Amino acid sequence: METTFESLVRAEFAPKNTYLNTASCGLLPARTVAALHEAVRIQAEGRPLDPLFADVEAARASFARLAGVPVARVAAGSSAATYAGVVAASLPAGAEVLTAEGDFTSVVNPFHARGDLKVRAVPLERIADAVRPGTALVAVSAAQSADGRIADLPALREAARAHGARTYVDFSQAAGWLEMDGDAYDFTLSTGFKWLIGPHGATFLVVPEDLGGLTPILAGWFAGENPWESCYGPIQELAHSARRFDISPSLFAYAGVRHSLALIEELGVDAVGTHDLALADRFRTGLRDLGHEPLPAPGSAIVSVPGLGHRQPELSRAGIELSDRAGNLRASFHLYNTPADVERLLDVLSS
Repeated sequence: METTFESLVRAEFAPKNTYLNTASCGLLPARTVAALHEAVRIQAEGRPLDPLFADVEAARASFARLAGVPVARVAAGSSAATYAGVVAASLPAGAEVLTAEGDFTSVVNPFHARGDLKVRAVPLERIADAVRPGTALVAVSAAQSADGRIADLPALREAARAHGARTYVDFSQAAGWLEMDGDAYDFTLSTGFKWLIGPHGATFLVVPEDLGGLTPILAGWFAGENPWESCYGPIQELAHSARRFDISPSLFAYAGVRHSLALIEELGVDAVGTHDLALADRFRTGLRDLGHEPLPAPGSAIVSVPGLGHRQPELSRAGIELSDRAGNLRASFHLYNTPADVERLLDVLSS
């Protein structure tokens, strides 16, 4: 029997409700759940943890393929804010960082926390035009968490190059349905628990081939060229690759995300994106038929509807999971959703 997109998805997911909240947290595939159970058994039974450390490297390699970069340029960590903090720490005092107004806190707050950087926020639609001489770094989400708007990344890249600015792009709300090009930006990041459908606790950072001038301020034993020889005292030899920026891994998270990333690779980001956007557009059309106008976010799998956020608890009671963000009802569509999910949401909203 031929394996299709639909049959592969059906084999991996069986949600018990209408789940439209991937922008908060993705569902775990069956293969990932099985891997997590096995990882727990390995530790519970006192077996060697070598397979779990191997999962870290397999996940790193999978993410590198999705980002289109050599595996030596991928660091494996635990959170977006951690790596934003590493990038922030590399900037000289007084450097200007350009951000988008209302971007997700983990993207922007580490730059504010430095206290000696000039952080400037502009509307997302103006961010490319706002790059100027003296801008050291542009930090922005590829897709906005609150409403799904997609940054004009090609324009931003060109503007940054023209003014000698570096770029830090967080793909946490896009990786898995929107193509990443890790070569196009200085630093590219994504968490693994949203559209990459993995457990919490795995995050990947792509750095330039020359490691981007970053200082491994959070380096522990795992960041050594030979980790098991870097367990005591100062690290004598940091990893020669992006692994010098690794954070000691949450082994269960990586045991799971390895298999989640493999599923994304099997399905193909293009196919997932086509599926997700068709559902999002179907919802936008249905909303307009009901007299509601979603916030503009063309080409996004996230749909945010002003004035309907208060209906989130009611929808949850009806078995439909989505988010209330600043009074807006946010629905996010991913590979395990179907047209029937869209119609069910529209039906409840119309009542």
